[in-house]
Amino acid sequence: MQTIIDTKTLGLLIREERKAQKLTQEQLAGLTGVGVRFVRELEAGKESCQIGRALQVASSLGLTVSVSSRRESAP
Repeated sequence: MQTIIDTKTLGLLIREERKAQKLTQEQLAGLTGVGVRFVRELEAGKESCQIGRALQVASSLGLTVSVSSRRESAP
């Protein structure tokens, strides 16, 4: 599991998975129902990307997102 700490990290993870699945940005946009511009900006780590659409793209690639509290990892 990879820890996502910022939008750049999320964008890189999505880009890596898209390329591993041999999809172009255009193909991914078509599969997820978002625009190519959104995919480009998401992969570039643009901070103002909409979280709902970003999660939609991640889900389409088979990626899951989980959130944990710092309290959960404390001794």
